[in-house]
Amino acid sequence: MILARGMIEEITAALAADGLILRGGFVFPDVENAPDGAAARSVLLVGQAGAAPWPHFMRWRAQQPQTIANPLDTWSRQVIGNVAEAFGARAVSPSDKPYLPFQQWAVRAEGLKPSPLGILMHPRYGLWHAYRGALLFEDEIAVPEQAETIHLCDSCVDKPCLKSCPVDAYSRAGFAYQACLAHVRGANGEPCRSGGCLDRNACPYGTEYRYPPEIQAFHMASFARAAS
Repeated sequence: MILARGMIEEITAALAADGLILRGGFVFPDVENAPDGAAARSVLLVGQAGAAPWPHFMRWRAQQPQTIANPLDTWSRQVIGNVAEAFGARAVSPSDKPYLPFQQWAVRAEGLKPSPLGILMHPRYGLWHAYRGALLFEDEIAVPEQAETIHLCDSCVDKPCLKSCPVDAYSRAGFAYQACLAHVRGANGEPCRSGGCLDRNACPYGTEYRYPPEIQAFHMASFARAAS
């Protein structure tokens, strides 16, 4: 059975109630398995553009124990799980183990390519977007074929995203993870802790979707706390 596009419109509306959006989808060439071993024929990716989910997340968080280790993941699982249950899908998360190839799925679903920071560059949202989960279906889904996407990094000559970090955490050689972590945790890491990654903020694309400082600080605190 092929799921009709009308169902996709209904799923889109259900996700929008919590500030989330569909990020494309496709049919697997062969049946694939989720971490629980269950088979899937197709996938719809769920994520965000800019800060749209934040008010919904914060209202939920205010009603939860403050000891929740990963509140944004927990909220995302709950919201996407509810939508999955309503539409006969299974919800999976980027943090599920063994890890699912979310970045590969995103490349296929939206035709995106990585920026020099490793974050996929979106032609509209720039670096200010994320994938929060996916809906797996046992049936095929009817989604429009993905049009060719312009990769903005190809025309960016100056590459300010590689010049703004005080410890050169990002370079053409890759991500200097330990240098970044030590800086964020250290005495001179306040600009990053309170306002987010300087390299990411230096990107000139999608600035209207840039996360506000409090959201960037939330993610930076999570990075500093969880990383080792």
